[in-house]
Amino acid sequence: MLRSVAVAKTRLPQSRLILRNLSASVSLRKEASRTAAAPLGRQRSVSDINECVLNAKYAVRGAIPLRAEELRQQLEENPGALPFSKIINANIGNPQQLGQKPLTFYRQVLSLLQNPEIIERLSSDELSKAYQPDAIRRATRMLEEAGGSIGAYSGSQGVPAYRQSVANFIAERDGEPANADDIFLTTGASAAVGYILQLFCSGPQNGALIPIPQYPLYTATLALNNAQALPYYLEEESGWSTDPEQFEKIIKDAINKGVTPTTLVVINPGNPTGAILSEENIEGIFEVAAKYSLVVIADEVYQENGFNDVEFTSMKKVLRVLQKTQPGSYDNVQLVSLHSTSKGVSGECGQRGGYMELVGFSDEVKQVITKLVSISLCPVVTGQALMDLMVRPPTKGDASYELDQKERNDIHRNLSERSSMLNSAFQSLEGVSCQKPQGSMYLFPRLHLTQKAIAKAEAQGIAPDEYYCKELLEHTGICTVPGSGFRQVPGTYHLRTTFLAPGTEWIESWKEFHEKFWDDHRD
Repeated sequence: MLRSVAVAKTRLPQSRLILRNLSASVSLRKEASRTAAAPLGRQRSVSDINECVLNAKYAVRGAIPLRAEELRQQLEENPGALPFSKIINANIGNPQQLGQKPLTFYRQVLSLLQNPEIIERLSSDELSKAYQPDAIRRATRMLEEAGGSIGAYSGSQGVPAYRQSVANFIAERDGEPANADDIFLTTGASAAVGYILQLFCSGPQNGALIPIPQYPLYTATLALNNAQALPYYLEEESGWSTDPEQFEKIIKDAINKGVTPTTLVVINPGNPTGAILSEENIEGIFEVAAKYSLVVIADEVYQENGFNDVEFTSMKKVLRVLQKTQPGSYDNVQLVSLHSTSKGVSGECGQRGGYMELVGFSDEVKQVITKLVSISLCPVVTGQALMDLMVRPPTKGDASYELDQKERNDIHRNLSERSSMLNSAFQSLEGVSCQKPQGSMYLFPRLHLTQKAIAKAEAQGIAPDEYYCKELLEHTGICTVPGSGFRQVPGTYHLRTTFLAPGTEWIESWKEFHEKFWDDHRD
């Protein structure tokens, strides 16, 4: 009896185990049955993507540059397989990619900001061999201004002391006061464009006037916001100038179609045109902006890149003169001016430093902008530091001054010489015309293509200027951007090229290609 009870006790847990396993088995069968009965999920495809994203295009890194990367890979895997030995990236203003050296003072200070322990670890003799004393002082001060580390978040508007440096720079440039509270440091000038268009172009009922040809950032950003691009054409024959009467017609046509123009974009010096607007042109722009309550976005990132003694005048400076000489007429004009560390003689594209200055905006609107930028926490702090360095370079008497001046002058002289050299080459080619370069880093030559060339392009299903750029790349390795990517007057064909690449070999290669291309495509 006792034994049978003991056996029962030992078997009880096993029976429970059997029941539990049976229950689990039933559950698995039910789950399998449900899974088999339910439709399988699918991968999301292009048809599921936000249509605004699909509609956005950015020709600077479009089909031709993508093909250039394929050819670059081919050269790496099989040198000698192509009729050229390297790719010349003339499609994008990326100076250091094409051999422009960083300014020594910038990089000395940045290296100390990134690794401040160097100052404490090295002896004074060791430190002085690697760094100039003013670079050490500057880095020490900028670290303190940033709160002790550039690896920490800053305020969303940027480090206050760095913003003050920008305000001082603007005041000195224009001879007019500037307030650090109106300065927003940004991750490149592109981020600023995104913020302002997002604020004022919220859908198809809003539109922005943009210059044609334009930098594709603007049409791409408007597409992302599902807003309307209202193109105004720059006049090529008069050096890519503006026409106030054209503004009036575009604005009235938009209003008649139920679209409210809210912003007007000005790129000065021009990208891709390389032109610098006259003060008279700028005054005409503000006259239209005042009349129709347009926020003016002044993209002035190439303001240091002026050639052939053509003077750059900032939009803000012209506005302040108008406000003083014509009281009441321009008091409500709102201006956003942009600058960047990517261009000029800095060429620090990868550091992503930029700023925007707000002129004529209420505190309430600035608070909304602050909220918008705070969503990204803060701009890249190394980019902020570089912006401070750009607007506050070494001054006379500083140990770094002479070398810094030499490096700047050498870069500017080289850019000026290369622009003239490339322009002269274009002027010598049959079927090409080009406006004399005044600024920025680009030329925008016009291609007077033959009907035979146009027909070949149509047969391939591409734009005629894209066909030319494609052939140029495949035969020479020179990567450019077709004018159709920037938009242009219908029936005209252009391309944009930088003049950043050193030497003359690539220019001679281009000339040889063009002469053969022209002979092969004669009508």
